[in-house]
Amino acid sequence: MKLVIGHLYPRLMNMYADRGNVICLERRCRWRGIDVVVRGIHPGPLADAGDLDLLLIGGGQDREQLLASQDLFESKHAVLRSAIEDGLVVLAVCGGYQLFGEFYRDHTGAELRGIEALPAYTVHPGADRPRCIGNVITEWRGQKLVGFENHGGRTYLRDPASALARVVSGFGNNGEDGTEGAQRLNVYGTYLHGSLLPKNPAFADHLLGRALERRYGVTTLPPLDDALENAAHQRCLEVAGG
Repeated sequence: MKLVIGHLYPRLMNMYADRGNVICLERRCRWRGIDVVVRGIHPGPLADAGDLDLLLIGGGQDREQLLASQDLFESKHAVLRSAIEDGLVVLAVCGGYQLFGEFYRDHTGAELRGIEALPAYTVHPGADRPRCIGNVITEWRGQKLVGFENHGGRTYLRDPASALARVVSGFGNNGEDGTEGAQRLNVYGTYLHGSLLPKNPAFADHLLGRALERRYGVTTLPPLDDALENAAHQRCLEVAGG
């Protein structure tokens, strides 16, 4: 078996070592004998995404996020939306999460268009409001996801049931309604840096499982020795008070 991982804007959108999520998925494939190719997807035309099994995008600063937003609509919007409707597995973190929603309105009132892959929109409450910063613990499918958040925008879901997880500790989407992230089809958006996947191996395998099921009909993955990963996960819980 072989999986193709697309890393969207690896130079523009790579805050807080979000590249570690790509490395984690690659390693977990290779440890299981699954061939894997990682393809950087940069600004410019994207003719086809049919060969992609997973797509990852990280966070970025305002300037980089603006450039990414412009390129998404000029060069990639239709192709990515078609692949998403066909079941492409996507992990979008922080600024990438905002761009895969409906729009992001910054502190000046300027609006960046999202590609509307997730039923969510983001509004910055103003430069005088504090950022949402700190360690996060959430509940996801009866398990805990841990990570670190740092975002000024507040994200609101059109349908609360589309939340990826529920906040145990931290701010999550907006610090108000207890939701964290969003999910639609195989698209997962979240504010959790960390990097997220190395510290949450069950979630990493969930993404791989969805990709393998879509491509090959495989529904189970051979277990790995996750002692180090689980120790990092437990340490995050202790630091965050969970």
